[in-house]
Order: sequence, then structure tokens, then C-alpha cells
Amino acid sequence: MRVVEFTLWRKHLHARMPFKYGIATMTELPHVFLQVQCEFSGGVATGVAADHLPPKWFTKDPTKDPLVEIEDMLVVIRHAVSAASGIRATTVFEWWRHVYAAQDAWRKANGIPPLLGHFGTSLVERAVIDAFCRSLGCSFAHAVRIDALGVDLGSVRPELAGTAPADWIPKSLPRHVFARHTVGLGDPLWENEIPDADRVHDGLPQSLEASIAAYGLRHFKLKVSGGADRERLLRIVEVLERCAKPGWVCTIDGNEGFKSVAAFRSFWESVLGDPKLESMRRGLLFVEQPFHRDIALSDEIGALFTQWPQRPPIVIDESDGDLSSLPRALALGYVGTSHKNCKGVLKGLANACRIAQLRKTKSEDAWFLSGEDLSNVGPVALLQDLAVQTVLGVTSVERNGHHYFAGLSAWPEAIQASILAHHGDLYTRSTNGWPTLLIKDGEVSVESVIRAPFGVDFAFDPAVAGAAKI
Repeated sequence: MRVVEFTLWRKHLHARMPFKYGIATMTELPHVFLQVQCEFSGGVATGVAADHLPPKWFTKDPTKDPLVEIEDMLVVIRHAVSAASGIRATTVFEWWRHVYAAQDAWRKANGIPPLLGHFGTSLVERAVIDAFCRSLGCSFAHAVRIDALGVDLGSVRPELAGTAPADWIPKSLPRHVFARHTVGLGDPLWENEIPDADRVHDGLPQSLEASIAAYGLRHFKLKVSGGADRERLLRIVEVLERCAKPGWVCTIDGNEGFKSVAAFRSFWESVLGDPKLESMRRGLLFVEQPFHRDIALSDEIGALFTQWPQRPPIVIDESDGDLSSLPRALALGYVGTSHKNCKGVLKGLANACRIAQLRKTKSEDAWFLSGEDLSNVGPVALLQDLAVQTVLGVTSVERNGHHYFAGLSAWPEAIQASILAHHGDLYTRSTNGWPTLLIKDGEVSVESVIRAPFGVDFAFDPAVAGAAKI
């Protein structure tokens, strides 16, 4: 196989309401599509991948201009495209290893953080996987199960040598997954606290109270910002106790807000000590990336973890920048990592298999592969991410793109019609006519994305979507 042509497309999107995450508040951003033509032994096929370009996630540098960060993301994508051009391989996995190595060497030579550098790798990888599955006429799930991608797990995770993905991924795939609702740092909690000037009039819920009522939410992701969050957590828990069905669960996203274990431990023990937060503690699944990436994988963290045996389960997210991140995190005392397609599909597959192995061999401990979001939206990125999450066995997936963007209202009617025709289980027509994510009893259907070649069950054309070549 080899890639014979790449085309990069861009479309600007505006959020329906601000999304405050960590040090940034998103109101608009570019959305890109990468279209590839690949030559396989059976002929030529076209594939597409897509993602937001979100400032302040890949680097979390408060001093850098967001427009410069967007250009940095385009630079790493273009380099990955250049690195992938002309590489010949016998399997998709072998091709990916060559692209990954070339991108890794380049980003190290130029001082580019791994999370940012391999964002480019992941976008190229996803487009090629889409083309490959279309060339075979099979779904991503089937391609993984029969190892059509040629995955050599032992070359990535030595503990898995001699095994194949089918030995570890779920034997049967679910029809639905939980949509874990993000409660952003600036999100309104009650309907009556939204000022008239800030109210969104598009037929979709805006407050946490209204979102629970509209979607029947049962899984929640609560963002905190470095310690000054106790009062907000109290208010969130009040909403959940009054509005959500009994048995709701939650995760806490630390947004890299804590500079030391001591700071997070102090915050956590103050939370533990408040009886008003008992339901949150009881429903907690894990804490995600509380420590800044500068210290998250340091020896200091490991040493202090051993002094805090009663700590909550903690997973990495932004610190999962390259292939060595998960082994390092596990050695320090973390209990897992997150998957989102922007960090890599085949890397995520290897991580999922390793977590599954730990669940089998060290079943006395809790191990997590969480499903997180990059504010993903359709018509491509969300569907491909759900397809991968399901194959990896993730059944509680953070979804917030539908909350911060008005469904597929930004896309032309032809794209909207294709989504409703091919993914009517995942999308429904909103009161304003455009498709919006269909969430029932807190769950979304994944049947159509599992059936599709790689999430998207129709031939997607960025030009028809109104994107511009760049």
C-alpha cells in the first residue's frame, strides 16, 4: 500500500455557547478535513478524517497567541502528510510505524511536544484507515477482529507479544454507549441563572438542568480548575441529586490545574471531608489528568503516590503524548489513560489491549481506558471516534460537541440529508430542521457507525460540505 494524494480542507465553526476548559474559552475555531487517495493491492480508495484545531489543548501555553497555535497544528499536519507521502508498506500497521517514526524524529528535532506532533500522525492515520476499510468493503471493527490491519502488538507493548487485538477487544460490541456530559467551567447549571443576553435560542438545552431533562443524562464529566472549585462542585451535585436519576456516575477532569500531588491531595481531602459531596464520591469513576503535563510523569509523582494509598483512581489524558506514556504512567501508579482519536487510533488500540490484559492478570485492581472528547462534531470526526471507542470497549464516552455546537446546522443540506439517511439512529432532526445528536436515556446508538467502513456510512466529500482547500 501507499498514499498517492492528499488534500487538506478547512471550515470555520462557531460555538452556540462558550466552552471554558482549563485556561481557554472556546467560541469559534477551524475544523479541518484530510482527504487521501490510497493505492492498495486491490485498487485505489479514498478516505477522509476530520478534527477541530483547538487552541490551548495540545500545548496549554498561556502565553501563546491562539492564531499561532492554530498555525502550529496545521504545520504538524502538513509535515505528517509529507512524511507519509511515498512510504510503501505491506500492511496499514507497518505503514503507520514508518510515519510515526518519521514524525517523531522531526518533532523532537524541532522541539515540538509529542501530543501536538502526533496530532498530525493521527489525522493521516485515520484517513488511511478509512480508505483501507472502504477498499475492503468491511467495517473497522471487522478489520480489527480479523487483523486485516496487520497489528503487531508486541512491537508497541512488549507485554502483548504473541497476541492479537482479537484476543483482547470485546467479543461482541454494544448497541449503545453512555454519553458522558461535560459540565464546563463556565456552563450555567440552572435555567434561571442564564442572563437573557446569554440565552441561546436554537431549541437545544443550555443549562445542566435542561440537558438532564432533554437527554436523560446519567454520566457526567465535571471540570475543575486547580482547587477553587469546592463551591461549584456543591452546586453541581445539588443539580445532579435533584434532576438526574438515582445511580448517576461522574468523572472529574483536573484540566492539568494542579502543580503538585500535595496541592491536589489537599483539594481532594477537602472534598472528601464534605458530607454534602458524598453522592459525588460514591458515583466517582476516576479523576482525569489533575497534574500539569510538566510534572505528571515525573519521579516526584510516583514517590508521592506511594505516600497516598487512599487516593482516587487517576488516569492521564494530555500527558499521553507518545507510545511510552502509558507504560510510564502505569509504573508511577496511574490506573490508565484516555482514548480520543486525535491521540492516535492504533496507539489507542494497543493501549486498550494492555488495559484489558491488566484487568485479566491483576483483576484485584481497577484499570481504566476512558473515552474523552475534543468537542467532536459530525459529519466525520464524531462518527469515527465513536466507531473506535466501541471497538476498544469504552462504553462511557465524553460527548460535548453537540452541546457547544448546534448539531449539524453549519453544514449544507446535502450533508445533513446524508447523515439522516445513513445514521438515523445517531442523529435526529431538530425543531429547527437540522440534524442533532440523538441521546435517549443518557445513551447514543452506535449501530450505524459500527456497520460503516470507518464510522461514516456514505462517501463524504469536503467540497460538498462547504470546506475550502488550504
